[in-house]
Amino acid sequence: MENQRGLKKGFKKLLRNPMATLALIIILGTVILVIFAPKITSYGPEDALITDRLLPGFWDKVNSNGHLLGTDHLGRDTFSRLLYGGRTTLLVALAATLLGLTAGVTLGLLAGYYPKLDNPIMRVMDVLFTFPGILLAMLIVAMLGVSTLNAMVAISVWSVPSFARMVRSKVLSVKQEEFITATKSLGAHDGRIIVFHILPNILGTIIVIATMRLASSIMSIATLSFLGLGTPPPAPEWGGMIATAKEFMWDRPSLIIIPGLVVMVLVISFNLLGDKLTDLFDPTLKENT
Repeated sequence: MENQRGLKKGFKKLLRNPMATLALIIILGTVILVIFAPKITSYGPEDALITDRLLPGFWDKVNSNGHLLGTDHLGRDTFSRLLYGGRTTLLVALAATLLGLTAGVTLGLLAGYYPKLDNPIMRVMDVLFTFPGILLAMLIVAMLGVSTLNAMVAISVWSVPSFARMVRSKVLSVKQEEFITATKSLGAHDGRIIVFHILPNILGTIIVIATMRLASSIMSIATLSFLGLGTPPPAPEWGGMIATAKEFMWDRPSLIIIPGLVVMVLVISFNLLGDKLTDLFDPTLKENT
């Protein structure tokens, strides 16, 4: 109960921080735009009209033919593809983070609470840590095949070691507290102690690392799609849009600049929000990273 009150107080303090509030507005605004994409744009993401290819956007109203951000080399509306591509990017990033979070938190709790499980679990995590993140994701996609689902699985596997290591370190600290010893002396079984006493007390840490991992997941799916290992074309995805547009960067640089800016701003927003959450909920994370 006390921990829940602390989280509520922390979120209220977060909203009083201008930079954190701005980051939150950008994130929520992006989510709203991609969810209501069909209501916002009248163009489908794959509707192509070759006579409208490589049109400029609002900065050249005379030649834009009503396309807010112009069109690509096939005459598809860039704004529409940006919104629908955001659905794919954010959904994959969120799903991958949740999968990695579930596995990583579970392993971290077990490793931190049970000394006998600590060494084998953490040695497996160390093996995964030896691979650079994006290379590990590429290896997994190469083995499973190119698809959005496989990219999501690859990114989630990459996320597991980070979650497990952070959670384990917090569990090792919390389980030494007097209230845990008192709970054990009252006869509470391990499952109850882990779920109802340890987990609530590390919730702040989990929220912080999940927020920051979302930024990494967005970059990861965009990178994989750019390399042809993520969402297969013609489905829109921000990294895939950049990859397709690189052949036309001198004719229409906006085709690269616009999705690139969207990725950059959103990743910075998640990192900024995660940084402020770290200050509020778990300042010790900065000492461990």
